[in-house]
Amino acid sequence: MSQPDHIIVGSGINALVCAAMLGGKGAKVLVLERNDRIGGCMRTEEITAPGFIHDVMATTFVLFITSPAFAALGADLARHGLEFCHTGTPTGVLRPDGSHAVLSTDRAANVAALNAIAAGDGDRHAEDVGGIERNAGLLFGLLGGSLWSYPTAKLLAGEAWRRGSRGLAAFLGEALMPARNWLESTYRSETTRALWAPWVLHAGLGPEDAFSGQIAKVIAFALEAAGAPIVKGGAQNLLAAFEALIIERGGVISTEADVASIILAGGRATGVRLASGETVHAKKSIICSVTPTQLYGRLLGADAPRDDVEATQKYRYGKGNFQIHYALDKPPAWRGEGLDKVALLHLTPGLDGVSKACNEAARGMLPEVPTICVGQPHALDPSRCPEGKAILWLQLPEAPRHIKGDAAGKLQAPADGQWTDALREAYADRAEAILASHIDGFKDSVIARHAYSPADLEAMNINLVGGDPYGGSSTIDQSFLWRPFKTSRNHRTGIKNVYHIGASTHPGAGLGGGSGFLLAGRL
Repeated sequence: MSQPDHIIVGSGINALVCAAMLGGKGAKVLVLERNDRIGGCMRTEEITAPGFIHDVMATTFVLFITSPAFAALGADLARHGLEFCHTGTPTGVLRPDGSHAVLSTDRAANVAALNAIAAGDGDRHAEDVGGIERNAGLLFGLLGGSLWSYPTAKLLAGEAWRRGSRGLAAFLGEALMPARNWLESTYRSETTRALWAPWVLHAGLGPEDAFSGQIAKVIAFALEAAGAPIVKGGAQNLLAAFEALIIERGGVISTEADVASIILAGGRATGVRLASGETVHAKKSIICSVTPTQLYGRLLGADAPRDDVEATQKYRYGKGNFQIHYALDKPPAWRGEGLDKVALLHLTPGLDGVSKACNEAARGMLPEVPTICVGQPHALDPSRCPEGKAILWLQLPEAPRHIKGDAAGKLQAPADGQWTDALREAYADRAEAILASHIDGFKDSVIARHAYSPADLEAMNINLVGGDPYGGSSTIDQSFLWRPFKTSRNHRTGIKNVYHIGASTHPGAGLGGGSGFLLAGRL
């Protein structure tokens, strides 16, 4: 490629969306990835046994198929082989006493099922997801739009006119409610509360955090409306489709191209210098899909604006993530009707259990009873494993980045607070004991297990600081107008021609590609 218009550093979902969108407008784009493959948190490998295809990190794409990016790119990606697999039961919960609930993509069925658990809970569910529908224009305009922009100002002004200023203020105040307050004031059944409490963890929040109630309602709406799809054959096929589309549109993707620094001249960015010593220049911009730590520390270094360096030092990363993957000789025999077809099943004592484990992890403790999210890819996509076999994808969203102790008092924390291989396997044993208590003959069905600690995840992707998959704490003071910094303005930086996208920027983490889509539209 001759000198590109734009250089994109990193190749996660936001980088790929941005590259495809810019290429579609005729711009020449060069994507540089330091690893031996593209994808960021999307990676597919046979990590347990031959023929068992695992999505090592991210696996569920409901945020992508409901995004503006997919609306714009979906048909072209499908042309390059992208297919999704679905199930009619996207999520559910299973508690230690065997009580459980399953959510389907049929609202009427959900209302009936939840009312059967506790009278009125189904009706309240309909009201909650119906409220998201009624307020979709405002909610998704704020969640997915450029906040410092005329369209957003116009949206808020229109809502203030329609609702009245006090009505809009009331709506925004209600949106700040923590999930605990919402669940305890709305649902009678502990099982219904347990169905939604774990989902706030997947937004990088805890049940006591402001806005966690609203984001849980949004997730409930999205799961009911669009399910919890996975990519047929593994997330690698989404990456292959993006790569083919970007190349078709004149772009170039280079792996094992580690960007060491951004080159500045006359106060503006002109290119990048690779770790190999090679320099590459761009006509228009350098777009960085990285954390603030990478951008203002490694890439800009001494040239980074002082205010941004100070803000980076104060920037907080969230809890770590822990993953376990299984190859099974047969599908799991769950002790609960319909659980075998659920895409993402949470194992938890309930709202208090989520709160306790979340608090323990935040204090640097290994949770005594971790919240376990169990994905069953084989139930959606039988091609992921040999016939008659099964695979499980486990995510524990409450893992300490720096270990101070064990809430159960059984595992010894390393003196330096760092994860070790031995501790990883011991903690995986704790989670496996919980899993096995819900599945008949589980241990005899295990062919192989592969666990990843927060440290392992960071080793695979430098942007997962301490194993945090959300690009930084997602609490309200580091979200929306204040992501990543209080002075941030959309995806601009203090250096001309340098732009910042990715999970550390608005609209935050997830596989929606929102920041890449928004910046591409602006550029």
